[in-house]
Amino acid sequence: SAHHKRDRALIELFLQTGLRLSEVAGLMLGDLQLSRAGSIGAVSVNGKGRKRRTVSLNWRACDALRAYLYHRQSPPTSPVFLSRTGGRLTPRTIQRIVKKYLTLAGVSGASVHTLRHTFATHMVRKGTNLRVIQEALGHTSLQTTSVYVSLARELMDEQLHF
Repeated sequence: SAHHKRDRALIELFLQTGLRLSEVAGLMLGDLQLSRAGSIGAVSVNGKGRKRRTVSLNWRACDALRAYLYHRQSPPTSPVFLSRTGGRLTPRTIQRIVKKYLTLAGVSGASVHTLRHTFATHMVRKGTNLRVIQEALGHTSLQTTSVYVSLARELMDEQLHF
């Protein structure tokens, strides 16, 4: 269904980009540059402190967004994520949707922020440069990013001890 595609696009977007709830809720169609199959796209977001940044969209995020937006003939100024009634999805509704799927997946007590955290952890696992992670997450200070990184390392250590 259309809502299933929307929800998948939402979750992929959070997981593959580490965007904040407010950033995703504020997205307009004109903010997206979806790649052709198999290459990198981009999304421009308004981050904290009115700072605009561009984040890469991998093929998974692009595919999910393309599938969701397939039938939409809307101007670039319309919101990416719409409710059943055609209005913009509120941050609250986005949180509810994400929580529903995380609960179904057996992840309890999780939220949109958990997905941001998961994204950061994956980047650390891949050995991504701290500055690149900082840029992706839109952190003003490298200090904030290094907290994420040390948390990610702790989690990795826990999971590596059997």
